[in-house]
Amino acid sequence: MASGFFAILDDIAALMDDIAVTSKLATKKTAGILGDDLAVNAEKATGFLASREIPVLWAITKGSFINKVIILPTVFLLNYFFPVVITIILVLGGVYLAYEGAEKIVEFLFHRAKKGHEVLHESVLPESDENSEKSKINSAIKTDFILSLEIVIIALATVIEQEHPLLTQILSVTFVAIIATVGVYGIVALIVRMDDAGFFLIKKSGDKGFLSVVGQILVKALPIIIKILAVVGTIALILVSGGIFVHNIEFFHHLFPTVPSKIKEFGFGLVIGLLTVGLVVVFKKLFLRKKNN
Repeated sequence: MASGFFAILDDIAALMDDIAVTSKLATKKTAGILGDDLAVNAEKATGFLASREIPVLWAITKGSFINKVIILPTVFLLNYFFPVVITIILVLGGVYLAYEGAEKIVEFLFHRAKKGHEVLHESVLPESDENSEKSKINSAIKTDFILSLEIVIIALATVIEQEHPLLTQILSVTFVAIIATVGVYGIVALIVRMDDAGFFLIKKSGDKGFLSVVGQILVKALPIIIKILAVVGTIALILVSGGIFVHNIEFFHHLFPTVPSKIKEFGFGLVIGLLTVGLVVVFKKLFLRKKNN
């Protein structure tokens, strides 16, 4: 009886060890997407009154958990019954990520003031604060859904490569998904409150001494950190998408064998992203022309 009990404990310990190892590998593979997720949500949760930043972030966090509840069982079932669909979804998600990254680069390099019909992304009607808040929350949740889907699929692909049992796969991927949500939105919460903490220190110190200096650094650092996260997130998007193409499309995998993998992945991600941006721009122009006629 005792030996049986200890055998069960040994099995549980082995299972937990497998989960820890596979989760660590999966987290490394998804680090790029997590970086972009962090940058996107830090940007979405700022620009509000201080009293609204945390409620907005909490609304996005709840939406992210709901996304995971939908995505996890769906991906597990598809992988079990129709594994080829997972690869298709992964590649399509890669195209979306490449598009997002390339679009940010294009906007940065060729940004100019928008006039009249050139305003393609923004509504022509001014939004109220409430509508603007809801719009940002909905946008963040939609982006989180795509990123969460990619995180789950990449994590699942990582644990499948390790040839672990089904239970280990499910627990490892679920663990990564939960940690991703808690970690990303926990860090975002700290980032968006930096300026408030800075103002508090400045006020408490009477704008004098060491605390005042720390407070001023926190206030000034917030926009810089968000910009850095945006740049890192953009690069991560392109690298992650390129990695998806190289590892899941046989033709790309064998193309340019002598080129270093990271350069190869970045190149494929950027090229496919730019092509997608071009197609979207052409489609929008044709759609607007047809609509105006």
